[in-house]
Amino acid sequence: MAGGCISVSAAEEKKDEVIVTMPVTSEPEAGFDPAYGWGAGEHVHEPLIQSTLTVTNTDLSIGMDLATDYSVSEDGLTWTVKIRDDVKFTDGEPLTAKDVAFTYNNCRDNSSVNDFSMLEEAVATDDTTVEFHLNRAFSIWPYTMAVVGIVPEHAYDENYGQNPVGSGRYIMKQWDKGQQVIFEANPDYYGEEPSMKKVTVLFMEEDAALAAAQSGTVDVAHTAASYSDMEFDGYSLFNVATVDNRGINLPAAPAEEKDGVIVGNDFTNDVNVRRAINIGIDRDEMIENVLNGYGTPAYSVCDKMPWYNNEAVTEYDPEEAVKILEDAGWKAGDDGIREKDGVRAELNILYPASDSVRQALAEDTKNQLTELGIAASTEGVDWDTAYSGALSQPLMWGWGAHTPMELYNIYHTMKETGTAEYSPYANETVDKYMDEALMCSDLEESYDLWKKAQWDGESGITQEGDIPWIWLCNVDHLYFVRDGLKIAEQKIHPHGHGWSIVNNVDQWSWE
Repeated sequence: MAGGCISVSAAEEKKDEVIVTMPVTSEPEAGFDPAYGWGAGEHVHEPLIQSTLTVTNTDLSIGMDLATDYSVSEDGLTWTVKIRDDVKFTDGEPLTAKDVAFTYNNCRDNSSVNDFSMLEEAVATDDTTVEFHLNRAFSIWPYTMAVVGIVPEHAYDENYGQNPVGSGRYIMKQWDKGQQVIFEANPDYYGEEPSMKKVTVLFMEEDAALAAAQSGTVDVAHTAASYSDMEFDGYSLFNVATVDNRGINLPAAPAEEKDGVIVGNDFTNDVNVRRAINIGIDRDEMIENVLNGYGTPAYSVCDKMPWYNNEAVTEYDPEEAVKILEDAGWKAGDDGIREKDGVRAELNILYPASDSVRQALAEDTKNQLTELGIAASTEGVDWDTAYSGALSQPLMWGWGAHTPMELYNIYHTMKETGTAEYSPYANETVDKYMDEALMCSDLEESYDLWKKAQWDGESGITQEGDIPWIWLCNVDHLYFVRDGLKIAEQKIHPHGHGWSIVNNVDQWSWE
């Protein structure tokens, strides 16, 4: 451990630097360009080197960054944002509303990962005012404004992502692709001066990150539940609550062939089956056995969010689950597997082959379903196979975001197909609430509509409703952290074990 001793003394000498590991999947393939996913991709996070108009606070309410005020028209189609007049890009040029409008119009035209189809045009009406003209009401626009980093119109070209110019807390100083990226504090930052002057991010697989922590060469190393009981000198385990959930879809339509693909499932099409499975799975056992206790039961895709309806919560009740199946006519055959009208109670639970945690969760689910008289198997597949397979079989998914659009994307029917995108399901009432939520002129008011989409007392996607997805657990994000490093309070992390940890790295400190 000699290397560890040297590293600790180095850390003591340099109290304003930190070295953090992240999964290799966290490295932005297209570089640090917001149009191609930096900050606003699947794993949403703060872009660090660019400023955003708004931010999400620790309670997921909206706060201000560049914006000093914003308002929305009664019809929800025009958002007017006033911005600070004291912000400069790191090349010395002032940041104005023209740069904001340019950034958003560029995202509208070129974004490869995010939906900007609701944006008709962004217009700078003067140096400190930008108007967003939408073609449809979108009440949750402030959450979009919290992740889109503002780029300089004068210094933007096709190579921007490799050498980004921003106005955020940090400057990207060095990027060794496939290895690391180094950030240094922006000396001209308009906000509070970052206490961490240098942040080095190493892209590593879990095994390599663990070895780096054991040798004392990093300060924060991401890790998995399977390593959580390891102990070594100079580090302790740090866990962060998340809305990074794991769950399975249960196709809520009868099986039929469409364009050569099976869509729907005659077993899970029965709502009684879906309800029985939802209360027949012991989430606490799953968290204890698969996640070493580092997780929380999940009952929706938006647990703990401001728009979460706690009517989603259910109690584990295997006896009631069996009763539901029996009462619905699903009777056990000679082999103990239930049948009804010639349909056998069987499922093949798919999981992404590269994900050992999802594999273990799939195996646990299979074992628990067997106790209910349901024959289950598991199969590791690639993502192309997974997406098409999920149209007829359950897939072990990972979701969770700091925006209600996650609900919309999973449960809302698409015009083209008349069914939801990832698994067959349709409910006009649920659609209506979500459409009304987006059309709301007030963000806070929209939360109630998102809650009603989940359950309004008569209809919805919870246990008493259609329950087309079964949510199992929210996976804690785990890190080995060097003794003496104080990580600032974390807001609930979304899906993705990457950049979220450094959202507030500027506020970290050494004791």
